[in-house]
Amino acid sequence: MTFNCIEPTVVFQEVPDEISLCFSITGCKLACVGCHSTELWNERNGEALTNQRFKSWLAKYKNLISCVVFFGGEWNQAALIEKLIIAQASGLKTCLYSGLDTVDDQIIKHLDFYKTGRWDKSLGGLSSPTTNQRFIDNKTGNLLNHLFL
Repeated sequence: MTFNCIEPTVVFQEVPDEISLCFSITGCKLACVGCHSTELWNERNGEALTNQRFKSWLAKYKNLISCVVFFGGEWNQAALIEKLIIAQASGLKTCLYSGLDTVDDQIIKHLDFYKTGRWDKSLGGLSSPTTNQRFIDNKTGNLLNHLFL
């Protein structure tokens, strides 16, 4: 199973206290007004993120990252879960940024962290006290939005 992604980047702000390799998965159907990543709407953008290619990215950043973040991908649950299992087997934490209000339990059981909630410009993102988005530590169930303020 596979999906396409834009070339991953190392990020510092998406998961508090973690250095993450972020995979932006294409094919998002939410099309939120004001989205800063409209290139992710078209599933043909990017390149196929096969398991082998994913493992190569992890090997390239071995000992430099502590977490893998997926921006989307929940619409291809089987492919996402495969990647989450590979990341965990590599000793990495896992995170999903979803624009949905809920994430399927089959995905959640492979996550350390997840963000839910559609982008709403009037409410702001995780750094806004009025946001509708929620960043959750899956191990404790704690809401961690305060770490983004």
